[in-house]
Amino acid sequence: MLTKRIIPCLDIKDGRTVKGVNFVGLRDAGDPVELAQRYTTEGADELVFLDITATKEKRKTLVKLVEDIAKHINIPFTVGGGITSVDEIADILRAGADKVSLNSSIVRNPELLTLASDAFGSQAIVAAVDAKRKGNSWEVYVKGGSEPTGIDALEWMMGTEKLGAGEILLTSMDRDGTKAGFDLELLNKANSIVTIPVIASGGAGTIQHCCDAVLQGHADAVLAASIFHFREIEIADLKKEMAREGISVRM
Repeated sequence: MLTKRIIPCLDIKDGRTVKGVNFVGLRDAGDPVELAQRYTTEGADELVFLDITATKEKRKTLVKLVEDIAKHINIPFTVGGGITSVDEIADILRAGADKVSLNSSIVRNPELLTLASDAFGSQAIVAAVDAKRKGNSWEVYVKGGSEPTGIDALEWMMGTEKLGAGEILLTSMDRDGTKAGFDLELLNKANSIVTIPVIASGGAGTIQHCCDAVLQGHADAVLAASIFHFREIEIADLKKEMAREGISVRM
């Protein structure tokens, strides 16, 4: 089994880390630079920074904050939110990010995925997919989870791989912030149709949920926010338990 990654997520609004439930009801979770430093020290494998209102409010991602965080960490760093062009991707990577996460912009303009992958390498391009259950399928949402698209999430994930994405950040909107566990059915279906790594997001509440995402959902990485921000679960404890369950992790 390849080494599985533990990834804290900083959802940023107005320069602060926030967390809600099902993409609404946001509450403050702390200073993003301080949290980023803490996670680096505590053994996180990567860090994701999402400016969750950048697209909705038609603002550029907070490049200065990206620079500030990058100065204080030494782990891979993914940045998303409001990125709409190859030039903006270049700005984010120059600011210190290792990867960019694209969602609304690639649904609107799928060619951006290919242009970005050609320019920077697929390893630097993450397709973020916010999926909400609709009957027996899942629908893609954009603009911070506020706008349905009518696009089937599984078909879209296959499309992003073909267009050049190197990784998929798959968030279950139904499970986001609920701490009820990841959508294992969605993860399983996603991993059965794509070959690139899939990051599980939305629903982490316990150590077992994270283990299940890997063992049952076949996720390559587990992303979580509030359980780490508010110290409900320590990253070291999570990794120890994952290792006990036979999951390969970087200790």
